[in-house]
Amino acid sequence: MAATSALSVSLSKPRLLPRAPWLSNPTCSSTSSSSSFKPYLFPLSSQPSSSSLSGAGSFRSVLASRRRLIETGICLLAFSVSIPDANATRIEYYATVGERLCDLTFVKSGLGFCDIAIGTGVQPPAGELINVHYTARFADGIVFNSSYKRGRPLTMRIGVGKVIPGLDQGILGGGGVPPMQAGGKRKLFIPPKLAYGPEPVGCFSGDCNIPGNATLLYDILFVGIYK
Repeated sequence: MAATSALSVSLSKPRLLPRAPWLSNPTCSSTSSSSSFKPYLFPLSSQPSSSSLSGAGSFRSVLASRRRLIETGICLLAFSVSIPDANATRIEYYATVGERLCDLTFVKSGLGFCDIAIGTGVQPPAGELINVHYTARFADGIVFNSSYKRGRPLTMRIGVGKVIPGLDQGILGGGGVPPMQAGGKRKLFIPPKLAYGPEPVGCFSGDCNIPGNATLLYDILFVGIYK
């Protein structure tokens, strides 16, 4: 019989990314459009012209133009970073609202699990396609993937090595883990050997979505068998 132990864990609450100080700039308005931005041209010569020194009014005009140009650049930067920040916050909100904590039970394989809600429907048959909603986090609680953001469950084939071993065991059951039932919600603690192992995955141009030896936390909702 598989050895089991219990560990109380507390996953992090949804976090809000820090608000950039330039977003409070009154010149940055969500109603602004690119049509309202006007370019400002400056002479390339380092020698002052007679016209630029003709009076304090011209000098102040140049300073004002440069100030407006800087503010325009800051606004554009603020708008460019505000969209992904909002999406990151939204993922965590959809994934965590209303969920309660639970005590993880660890089995011999190293997988930890606990049930938030026991389902009342069918169990997942090995080799069949099933639908699940999920939120995936790193051990520090940061979300790196979620079906809730896409607005539809993930369809996957269970029990035949098409997903990481921790998901196969955590959903299908076995080795001291009871199988999930449709409608059930379960939290999974997946150590590296049951996840992606020592190699990073999802790498592009030197950046990887999941680093090597990463412990992963999954919130699983077993929707049902794919039809």
